[in-house]
Amino acid sequence: MPFARVNGTALSYDDHGGPGEPVVLVAGTGSPGRVWRAHQVPALKAAGHRVITLDNRGIPPTGPSPAGFTLDDMAADVAGLIEHLGAGPCQVVGHSLGGLIAQELLLARPELVTRAVLMASCGRADALITAMSAADIELADSGVKIPPAVSAYRQALQNLSPRTLNDEDRLRDWLGILELSGPDPSTIRAQLGLEVVPNRLPHYRRITRPCLVIAFQDDLVVRPHLSRELAAAIPAAAYTEIPGCGHYGYLERPDAVNEAVVGFLSGVAR
Repeated sequence: MPFARVNGTALSYDDHGGPGEPVVLVAGTGSPGRVWRAHQVPALKAAGHRVITLDNRGIPPTGPSPAGFTLDDMAADVAGLIEHLGAGPCQVVGHSLGGLIAQELLLARPELVTRAVLMASCGRADALITAMSAADIELADSGVKIPPAVSAYRQALQNLSPRTLNDEDRLRDWLGILELSGPDPSTIRAQLGLEVVPNRLPHYRRITRPCLVIAFQDDLVVRPHLSRELAAAIPAAAYTEIPGCGHYGYLERPDAVNEAVVGFLSGVAR
């Protein structure tokens, strides 16, 4: 995996190639760049795109930031990577915290972005997002280690839809994956709390690039009404809601999500 020295850190990334316009995929809290490999990278490459993924600050092997960092720092990281690779202007896709990063990038460096897809994102942290974040931080700071099996079923309940939870074969597969790959809160401590943003909706009215806001119907983390607020605030935004999936919708219903993403990025849909 190559590294780019940008914005004061060694940022790990993968450039999956492709002849078309570059697409940078920005993952959410605790997720490495490889989370996109199973579904989104193949779909975007098949559509002709050059696909770039990265490990955000706080996710090894990207270099540590002992002094901590902010959402603005993470947006500057993505900007620096785009410039380092000569990939701008490009398209950007972000999920959850990755969506917030993309939104701040659209404000700070609009010349680097042609259009963006914002999945399970919002323009303000409501009471539930704030409470979940505070609980995650308290757990990380406590030093308590939750057994992987316990963490897996909690993640399943929080991030998957009833459609998946009620399908016993699929649920067993998901629990196995979550048990093996679930992040240790202590290792991603620096990212926790960054999703607790003040009301940024008035600022997002200055975004000039076309955006597609995708909500997941059964999302318990960023409920769809928060994504609808975001879409309403961005002047050149379209909104779609994918049924039958939770916060991990891009992994839970990848075909439906990829159809929406590829269609928008190709200009077929807005």
